[in-house]
Amino acid sequence: MTTEPTGPTGATIGYTRVSTTDQRTEGHRAQIERAYRIDHWYQDEATSGSTRALDRPGFAALYQYVREGDRVVVPAIDRLGRNTIDVLTTVEALREKGVAVVSVREGFDMSTNMGKMMLTMLAGVAELERENIRERQRAGLEKAKAEGRRLGRPVAADPAEVAAWRWRHGATIRQTAEHFGVGVSSVKRACKAHPAPPEGA
Repeated sequence: MTTEPTGPTGATIGYTRVSTTDQRTEGHRAQIERAYRIDHWYQDEATSGSTRALDRPGFAALYQYVREGDRVVVPAIDRLGRNTIDVLTTVEALREKGVAVVSVREGFDMSTNMGKMMLTMLAGVAELERENIRERQRAGLEKAKAEGRRLGRPVAADPAEVAAWRWRHGATIRQTAEHFGVGVSSVKRACKAHPAPPEGA
């Protein structure tokens, strides 16, 4: 028998996502329908787990549809994001619209006090993930510096300097391009803008 747990008075929307073509959403639907009467369904099939929830066509349509007082039911909280940070971003985006989120597997409803506590824990885990990402980035930069690699975008050569070097050394356009690590067209533009000085100047 389908039950209807106490919650928001708006529509109840089901959302499912599977990552590969050999998976089907029917099992997830059945899992949700054992506990909730669903008014509308949205789904994403064969969608990469690395894609942000709001970038998936099915979830994007759901997000546009939901209104204050609605609730979104998912089979598991990880269906709402590629990682903890994305899950938190997705849940908060829905909450800002006044939409509750229910996860069947974890057994919590974000509109209840217990759900709000879980959201606080989720935020803590997300911040830990962010700090781990920042730490890995810092470690990568330090390693690159230690190995003498140049960081950031390469500095563009000054056109006047490029032209002056070519005229001073009597170099070809290609030799000049290789010396400065720029394209042949860049050297041509530089030499056109800064012609060779007159003999004896």
